[in-house]
Amino acid sequence: MKLDLIPKIKHTDANNFFLLAGPCAIEGEDMAMLIAEKIVAITNRLKIPFIFKGSFKKANRSRIDSFTGIGDEKALQILKKVSDTFDVPTVTDIHEVSDAALAAKYVDVLQIPAFLVRQTDLVVAAANTGKVVNLKKGQFMSPESMQHAVKKVTDSGNTQVAITDRGTMFGYQDMIVDFRGIPTMKQYAPVILDVTHSLQQPNQTIGVTGGRPEMISTIARAGIATGADGIFIETHFDPANAKSDGANMLDLHLLEKLLTDLVAIRTTINHL
Repeated sequence: MKLDLIPKIKHTDANNFFLLAGPCAIEGEDMAMLIAEKIVAITNRLKIPFIFKGSFKKANRSRIDSFTGIGDEKALQILKKVSDTFDVPTVTDIHEVSDAALAAKYVDVLQIPAFLVRQTDLVVAAANTGKVVNLKKGQFMSPESMQHAVKKVTDSGNTQVAITDRGTMFGYQDMIVDFRGIPTMKQYAPVILDVTHSLQQPNQTIGVTGGRPEMISTIARAGIATGADGIFIETHFDPANAKSDGANMLDLHLLEKLLTDLVAIRTTINHL
């Protein structure tokens, strides 16, 4: 993947990591615009290439009464408004083959969820749109196995592909990050570390995923130190009342300090 080929991407000459960040799900226009405005200001000051993230729908939910979205077209139009207003690229995840062409009308990067990354038809449909394809490593997959997912994209004629590590299952209700996977997967494509999903505690008996957001800084720092090309962070101004994944999201007011620290680590590494 060539970062500078992504439409509207900024600061590609800063030799910095890039950032995918935003709320887990698009809950409405006001919240999306507020979060985007804050992140854009921070990333411009720190010269971090930034892609705004928001799910236009949530298809993988523990319970049937869990929030799934505000309507596909409505959420995608909000993502487009974020892009137009702040002149930044956007990313959303897709779950069905038909989602690929639909979402590609509105966003710049199509993300394949971890549970679906082995679904050939879905990966190929995303690749065939010509958009950047972000492949999330399955919680059940080795780093080495991701080369085959990457090859599905490149064999479809699309070289704009990245891999995101979001942790590996450790028992039934916990995740771990094996940082050995970062240099391994960098052999196949640029690697992004999904910090917040790596700290999920899934399969809770109440049917709502838990998390350990107090460890976000630790995991993010380690990711930059071990060579991650990009960082993925879900953030919200009120995580306790977020409609999806609030238990592992970063409070928005903590984002600037975290990114400032990560830039300092990256700068140090660049001078080694």
